[in-house]
Amino acid sequence: MLTSSAIKAEARALGFDLCGIAPATGLPELARIHDWIARGHHGEMRYLERSADARADVATFLPGARSVVMTATNYYTGPDPTPAPAASVARYARGQDYHVVLQERLEALLAWLRASTEQPFDAAVFVDKHWVQERIVAAYAGLGWIGKHSLLINPDLGSWVLLAGIATTLPLAPDALITDQCGACTLCMDACPTGAIVSEREVDARKCISYLTIEKDGVLTDHEKTAAAGHLFGCDICQEVCPWNLAPATTTDPAWQPRATREAPDAAALWQRPDDRLHDFVEGSALTHASMAQLRRNLAIAMGARGDSASVVALEHPGGGVKNAAFSAAAPPVTDAVRWAGSRRQAGRV
Repeated sequence: MLTSSAIKAEARALGFDLCGIAPATGLPELARIHDWIARGHHGEMRYLERSADARADVATFLPGARSVVMTATNYYTGPDPTPAPAASVARYARGQDYHVVLQERLEALLAWLRASTEQPFDAAVFVDKHWVQERIVAAYAGLGWIGKHSLLINPDLGSWVLLAGIATTLPLAPDALITDQCGACTLCMDACPTGAIVSEREVDARKCISYLTIEKDGVLTDHEKTAAAGHLFGCDICQEVCPWNLAPATTTDPAWQPRATREAPDAAALWQRPDDRLHDFVEGSALTHASMAQLRRNLAIAMGARGDSASVVALEHPGGGVKNAAFSAAAPPVTDAVRWAGSRRQAGRV
């Protein structure tokens, strides 16, 4: 007989730190995505509009779904380097691409499920890019509660966790919910430099640094440039201040160990790389989910905000100054960011 404890034990053996079972139906919070989109909080992420109905119901993602095997994986590898780099990379993007790693592990778990029961069933895996609201399902699987920064918080691992799961038609017993333990704390809301956490557990993506550096393709407004300065890809500020992350467990999983260049990237050195070598920097990581033009735009903004002499000189030499080595530097969002960097220096702001 396929038991919940056996599933969890196999999940741990495959590299998942937590595993729980959630029901696939009766999750009313999933439908709130429609109101969130209606308020325009999704910004330019049109794919969320197109997939909203599916995201509002797990049974739309997998017809006939009855249960969800939900996993959480710790990706915290240790304190950030000091001093802070000119252009930081969010922790989850410093190691291997979690989409690939977690999907492979989920497929192994699914293969084990099929080998462990003679009962026929349908199933589908999901890892962020699929149409499932992982955080809500994870809360129903007893893996934690949704914090005021809108991320899942586990009482043992904090919020430094990657979520992924398997929707299935198998009738599995769900785990008990964990009580919300944020209390009166608003540190994450207070620390957000752009005010993106507009109310408890609601983020206006248009103000979020992660959205500005990853999801928004085009030219950033001067206000957005100032907000995004210092971030190459994503943002961890709301997690860094969370009391549940004060003494986080550290993972030794090789998949999440950062490349030194991603943990403390040298913005000027990256800017002077040709496009093919800039691709080497992002290869095999979640950083590939931003285009070369987005990365160069973010680098130019970071360098302009810092304004040291090395950055100013480097901005004049994208791709090391070699002709046609950095086609991405000619993209309008990049040339605009370079212009902005120059105007700040002329105005004496750096």
